[in-house]
Amino acid sequence: MLLFSVALIAGLVLLIMSSDKFIEHSALVAEKLNVNPMVIGITLVAFGTSAPEMVVSAIAALDNAPEIAVGNVLGSNIANIALVFGITLLFSAVPIAKGLIKKEVPLVLAITLLTGALLYDQTLDLWDGIILLAAFVVILTILLKGNKDLESELADELPEDDGAPVGKSLFIALIGLAVLIGSSKLLVWGAIGIATALGVSELVIGLTIVAVGTSLPELAASVSSVRKGHHDIAIGNIIGSNIFNLATVLPLPALIAPGLVDASVISRDYPWVLGLTAALAIAIFVFKKSKNNSIPRWIGLPLIASYGVYLFIISTNGSV
Repeated sequence: MLLFSVALIAGLVLLIMSSDKFIEHSALVAEKLNVNPMVIGITLVAFGTSAPEMVVSAIAALDNAPEIAVGNVLGSNIANIALVFGITLLFSAVPIAKGLIKKEVPLVLAITLLTGALLYDQTLDLWDGIILLAAFVVILTILLKGNKDLESELADELPEDDGAPVGKSLFIALIGLAVLIGSSKLLVWGAIGIATALGVSELVIGLTIVAVGTSLPELAASVSSVRKGHHDIAIGNIIGSNIFNLATVLPLPALIAPGLVDASVISRDYPWVLGLTAALAIAIFVFKKSKNNSIPRWIGLPLIASYGVYLFIISTNGSV
């Protein structure tokens, strides 16, 4: 048990560190090879926030543990809203960006509802994965369409050129990728071992320990952005991450290890994803019309409390 716990913690730490290095230096390589900055920026926006979930879910599916992959996606979306955004609000009220209601909020609701429809038959198969990936293309098109400031926004996502030769950046990117894959395998191995030792399902481990671990980059980014005064980034990070988790990460177990999904996903976990997403959307609509045009700090307390309730339900409903 101790060995599995050490493996899981070490895997999480290395996963987060290597993910940042891989993304940063891959972007630098692309810049030095004169790849279109728009292409690099779009790639960073699309995959940067969900890289840990993506690699862990792929490795879990390849290691014949698709329940960890599914749990990681749904658990991350729950943790992003209830835990990450809840903690972020404790530091400061969060202003609501102007275009959030027109694009991001309807899109996160739409992809969440689509996911529920696909999971309703308690299977996640090849066609489900294809449909979600197609939805991702549509979502990305909508997000990019009509954005006059798109080029400058994407340019802000690019890392600063460190002046190092392309070979060095490529080497660091490859090392980052190798560590990213290795740490994901270590994390999944530890998670499976803990699940076996405690007699709980791999789904529950994916929903809790793995999901919270892979949501740590979102927590760090959101809290950091608020403390630096970039309050509007916090909601965007969370909504963007949740969209890409469902549209790009959930298809991985569908494509790699299609099969049945635990019934509790539909009866317990998905309703929490949908409920919290709807609650966040309602809060955005309500407080958008308020005097301060921001979500107040006190909202963080019920969000964090709701995550505690969710963990309690998981631990007591007998499905573990």
